[in-house]
Amino acid sequence: LLKELSTLYIAACAGEANPLPPLAIQYPDYAAWQRQWFSGERLQAQSEYWRTALADAPVLLALPTDRPRPPQQSFVGVQMPVRIDAELTCALKRLSQEHGATLFMTILAAWSVVLSRLSGQDDLVIGTPSANRGHRAIEPLIGFFVNTLALRIDLSGEPDTAQLLARVRHSTLEAQAHQDLPFEQVVEIVQPPRRLDHTPLFQVKFAWHNNEIGEWRSPGLEVTSAGLSYDTIKFDLELDLQESSNEIVGDLRYVTALFDRSTIERHIGYLHAMLRAMVTNARQPVTTIELLAPTERELLLQTWNATERTYPVHLCLHQLFEAQVECTADATALVYEDQTLSYAELNARANRLAHQLIELGVKPDARVAICMERSPAMIVGLMAILKAGGAYIPLDLAYAGERLAYILADAAPTIVLADAAGHAALGNAISASQTVLDPNTLPQQSTINPQVPGLTSDHLAYVIYTSGSTGLPKGVMVKHHSIVNYATHIAQQFDVETGGDSLILTSLSFDLTLTSLYPPLICGRAIRLCPDGNDSSVWRQYVLDGRNLSPVKLTPSHLTLLQQILPAYTLDGHIRALIIGGETLKGSALTWWREHAPSMRIFNHYGPTEATVGCIVYEVSELLATTIPIGRPISNTRIYLLDTHGQPVPLGAVGELYIGGAGVAHGYLNRPELTAERFLPDPFSAAPQARMYKTGDLARYLPDGNLEFLGRNDHQVKIRGFRIEPGEIEAQLVAHPQVRDAVVAALGEGSDKRLVAYVVAEPDPQLASTLRAHVTACLPEYMVPVAFVQLDAFPLTLNGKLDRQALPTPDGDAFAHQT
Repeated sequence: LLKELSTLYIAACAGEANPLPPLAIQYPDYAAWQRQWFSGERLQAQSEYWRTALADAPVLLALPTDRPRPPQQSFVGVQMPVRIDAELTCALKRLSQEHGATLFMTILAAWSVVLSRLSGQDDLVIGTPSANRGHRAIEPLIGFFVNTLALRIDLSGEPDTAQLLARVRHSTLEAQAHQDLPFEQVVEIVQPPRRLDHTPLFQVKFAWHNNEIGEWRSPGLEVTSAGLSYDTIKFDLELDLQESSNEIVGDLRYVTALFDRSTIERHIGYLHAMLRAMVTNARQPVTTIELLAPTERELLLQTWNATERTYPVHLCLHQLFEAQVECTADATALVYEDQTLSYAELNARANRLAHQLIELGVKPDARVAICMERSPAMIVGLMAILKAGGAYIPLDLAYAGERLAYILADAAPTIVLADAAGHAALGNAISASQTVLDPNTLPQQSTINPQVPGLTSDHLAYVIYTSGSTGLPKGVMVKHHSIVNYATHIAQQFDVETGGDSLILTSLSFDLTLTSLYPPLICGRAIRLCPDGNDSSVWRQYVLDGRNLSPVKLTPSHLTLLQQILPAYTLDGHIRALIIGGETLKGSALTWWREHAPSMRIFNHYGPTEATVGCIVYEVSELLATTIPIGRPISNTRIYLLDTHGQPVPLGAVGELYIGGAGVAHGYLNRPELTAERFLPDPFSAAPQARMYKTGDLARYLPDGNLEFLGRNDHQVKIRGFRIEPGEIEAQLVAHPQVRDAVVAALGEGSDKRLVAYVVAEPDPQLASTLRAHVTACLPEYMVPVAFVQLDAFPLTLNGKLDRQALPTPDGDAFAHQT
């Protein structure tokens, strides 16, 4: 166009006639020819190509955004310049030639990797404009021919640069060979889900301008390019590049409703890093290429993990308690209904039982089960096991008989501490080789602290069984130094020593309970035991009777319960520090508490059993409409967000959460393969033999360094604070002779979340009741689905995977009435 305009201008100045040759055809001629040519088999072939190429394509490229996506798409945007210097441009040309690609394909490949690493998706669709002037006769024609192509890029596996270029080249050439079908018709053929908050098929555009920029050669005129600034944008991101003066230049436009300038600056930096790495080594897997700048890597791996604090690493948990006994022997240690025990009394009783355990053969790392009603004797039993050098295994009276039997068989303790209720719950699960002791009946033994030869903080303190993805619960082994670090941190962060009593409402088999149990006992404060069960009137009274309670650890579901039973007046002075964990915490759950206890400190606490109760904490200073962040790592804890290839994800991107540091458990009891899979060497720590735990949880860093929890990377769920792996429930369902296949999903949110089982089975009007009875005999109450939906077959996606979104909502027949 510039060349033609310049030619016409020169001719006009010279008084000459139009020197341009007449056009061979006009746009209407082309339109008529296109309608005739593009029909029948040609139309069907192009339609079928796009239908196949974009089948089951991802609906949204889930890039990390600085703000939530607005309900309706925003088109306000700005641009940031992009420049690739001559040296790198030359290297990119050489790389492209070596692999039969164009510069467009090479940069598209690099940009695809960046987008993949940011989103965590290895299947993405990027839009690109096509000139669509595929015939010589229409090249000089006046008219609009541009079409938009949706290029699907496959980054699955671990392709190197050469392999990825081959994939991108194939996808590009195939799309260009089928570019005649207008984009709007492609959308109609693919029928993607339509939403107002994003464009269909793709949300990122990459435009490459390879037409030469002509020079204005006109006498008496000096013409310069006017830089245009765009304040509108059609997609989330638009990368526009071209070659100019041996460099690649252009801009990256972005929607300001989603992204900050600093975020886009990092994105451009990632693109440069990817391009440099690709030309350096075309055989390096693109998933292992370092994207992060040294400053960003330092921030994510070191600065935000600078949590080193001194703690009594060489002492065992019970030794901290014994040291406190020397300081506060007469102070109250335990309150249960009308019973109280001082530190000296609790220590003496525990010592008597500990000496008996030692005589019975308990030694360091020996496992001792404990199954009791909540009472002072239960705490005596715990401390006695620790003092004897053993590791306690808590068993909940509410567990199904089969679960209790499995844990006893798997852990194989030689001694079981059980009161009458515990003995009845265990029943025939106790073998003849196991000795049963009732801590309510103490032996005539010494009250002096036992000295166990060889016992160190590197020995086990407890083994807690959690839900297992293979259908069986697994025992998590935690050493003394891990629980000592945790208890010390809690005591320091929440000023437990200057607070009031702590309140224990939850089961000993739920490691959440340890937050309110051990920190007070190493600080000279009292623990108040609430009786077993969820009697709301008892919970109400224990809270109202308490003064300055700290800490109190609960789940969000417990908050809802307490909110319903507590009086609607100020609760200030009753609870000093409330720690909430076990489930995702939303701001709406705290509104009532902020109103009725404005001075109470509220903390969101995150941590799997495998990382010793809780390893990340966030103090809630303001209520958010969305989910509350989980915060920052506690003392001597390191957090990494990694992609599927073990590389740190960029700031703001979603990654799997890995936990390193003092709280990492020893592993799973009797499960060496699973231990090796989940407990890995820590490549980012300088400490010898450092390990990290692969959680399976997804999270991202917020700009201030706090972490935001985003759910599971599998289908594990939490209900009422209990971590549940549906695979365990599914395994029990499939074991029933009437069930051929089973899927368990969680429906609802927060305290309304419930498990629903979907089964492929022969029609049976009584199946819901039958299956409920079946799983109730095998699983804890919180793992029993509320509904059992019978299906002829599970719904599948186009690529043959289970379509969880298409699972139906349970109807009345799916619910089994409890008897």
